[in-house]
Amino acid sequence: MDIHTKLSYEKEIRNLGGFVMVQAAVFHGPGKKLSVEQVPEPAAGDGHVVLKVHSCGVCGSDLHATQEGAFLQEQGTILGHEFAGEVIASDDPAVPVGLRATAVPVNACDTCRDMGFGSCRNGLGILCPENRITGLAKSVPGAYAQAVRVGAEQVVALPEGVSYDEGALVEPLAVGLHAVDRADIPLGGRVLILGAGPIGLSVLAFARLRGAGSVVVSEYAPARRDAAAAFGADLVIDPARTEDIGGAFADAAGAPPDVIFDCVGVPGIIQQAIDLSRPQGTIVLVGVCMKPDEIIPISATLKELRLQFVLGYKDADFARVLAMMGRGLIDAKAMITDHTDLAGLPETFEALRKPGGQIKLMIHPT
Repeated sequence: MDIHTKLSYEKEIRNLGGFVMVQAAVFHGPGKKLSVEQVPEPAAGDGHVVLKVHSCGVCGSDLHATQEGAFLQEQGTILGHEFAGEVIASDDPAVPVGLRATAVPVNACDTCRDMGFGSCRNGLGILCPENRITGLAKSVPGAYAQAVRVGAEQVVALPEGVSYDEGALVEPLAVGLHAVDRADIPLGGRVLILGAGPIGLSVLAFARLRGAGSVVVSEYAPARRDAAAAFGADLVIDPARTEDIGGAFADAAGAPPDVIFDCVGVPGIIQQAIDLSRPQGTIVLVGVCMKPDEIIPISATLKELRLQFVLGYKDADFARVLAMMGRGLIDAKAMITDHTDLAGLPETFEALRKPGGQIKLMIHPT
């Protein structure tokens, strides 16, 4: 059955009041493995389209969402906000069936969108107080499934030659791009990145494109250190074996860092960055720390440091990332270390709680 026959057949079923069922991995509470179940396929309409999910990345936020704490999601949530696939249902002529695409997983409130107020008007829907991230709220099921429903205006087409796996990397790459935008790295500037997970690697890639002169990465995990080297770091430090990170950085770059990116988000790392920075340097806090932290403000005051907090990305950043991918300026495939289908996801997802060599796990639901 070709795709057009399949879509016509499924439309007839829906018109008769029936349901097309798809598989999805459903969260049922902390301490429980994800459950692969049959759920009704999402429907297009009301300004939304449906993507058949070809690739979906697992984010650290997904792990936080299944653990006790401030980020815990409701039982019945379908996770997955890093995805790419093919449009299989659409009532918007600007988003045709068959389009290869990803989607911005930001669902800003209707008031902001309709009235043109505040952050949503400026493409910063992620800062909307009522925003719900697709896959991080029960009301907007994500892409740990064979199909996902997204707003037509959120869809961003994949350029020719950009694979579905690469399309699923656009979301973390957009986080890195936004962080580098907010950092205002001077041309030829010296950059230190703390952490070489997917976000740290994304920051590394865009810092290079922004014209950083020296980029040094500090990372404990061997596989992530290898990936940082492959992404173009001038020096990769193992902090477990390097007593003086500041000295190692200065030896490689000639002076302390102009900009430090925290891509870890654990208590204590802000003060570490303050201590490592040069006077009038910039510290960009990309990692999400959900626990209380303590700093000594005078140590930052005496250096006149700028602490820049960042969250997510602008909507337009997805198109910017894809344009650079299409031109061959970004090759992020090296961050994908593991693959699974939906059947293998529950076990593979649990293994990420005690990571070894994994950087990015990619799910192939279909």
